Amino acid sequence: MAPRPSTTPFTFWYLVILVVTTVVLEIGADELVDRLLRWSSTDAHNLRHHPVLALVTSALWLPDLPSAAEYLLVIAVLIGALERGIGTGRVIAVFASGHIAATLATELPVVWAIRAHVLPADDGRWLDIGVSYGVFACIGVALLLLPARARWVLAVVVGSYLLVQCLETDPASLDAVITTAGHLLSALIGVVGWWPWLRRRGLIGSARPPGTSLSTVD
Repeated sequence: MAPRPSTTPFTFWYLVILVVTTVVLEIGADELVDRLLRWSSTDAHNLRHHPVLALVTSALWLPDLPSAAEYLLVIAVLIGALERGIGTGRVIAVFASGHIAATLATELPVVWAIRAHVLPADDGRWLDIGVSYGVFACIGVALLLLPARARWVLAVVVGSYLLVQCLETDPASLDAVITTAGHLLSALIGVVGWWPWLRRRGLIGSARPPGTSLSTVD
């Protein structure tokens, strides 16, 4: 079922925003695009100077077009299904918990390392934007909703994706280490952090076949 503003308002309007910002990336002037991305990045410098704005705006951008299409599809299918199943407020909370907690957990040590002169100041200005931490938190919750066998299959798929993604860059570079750690942490936030709430409401392993949805939880 495609996202609709009446049934899945968060998913629908978030997709609209991401499509708009992706168009800006493609057709905008290079100087303007670079300035917007640098201002939105949740790097150590921005977290010290405008943390709230950086945390919010960093989740409004997607990478290059092929990867953007993948994320748009995952958001439309996965987050749309979660929103129908656990409610708009809860799916926003899941997404935000992964995005904010994983960002702070991976970037604050960089802030402290720079202030202690362990890392050079340039490491505080690397480009850190995207929706992936929030998406992986939602994937973590989705894992819990699946039956046990399907849960392990999806876990292997997600783990393989993270491994390939890490190997495609320099595994020893700071940005690869931070991004991989953030993805793993945000998925764990979805699984471990939200497991008690899902268990109390009897939602563990409650996913239904395509064409049906979970009863919305208040």
